[in-house]
Amino acid sequence: MIDTPILLEIVGWLGAAILLAAYGFVSYGLVDARSRAYQALNIVSGLLLGANSLWHGAWPSAAVNIIWIGIAVGALAMAPAQSPAASD
Repeated sequence: MIDTPILLEIVGWLGAAILLAAYGFVSYGLVDARSRAYQALNIVSGLLLGANSLWHGAWPSAAVNIIWIGIAVGALAMAPAQSPAASD
């Protein structure tokens, strides 16, 4: 079994990788910034990085990640439902 500190380090690095991938996808036009996929990546990365920040007692970073998640959830809630006909 993996020790908790090692697991949370892995969680943090995975969150960082997902966040950077999401940024790269948007920057290179592979994903739209308003897409559900991009917002989902932001939620997942925020959760993972937030967990790592809380474990380390990095309160400012944890707060930023909680706000990051809130923004992504809000963007998902405001996004219009996508239908096949809407993309034509």
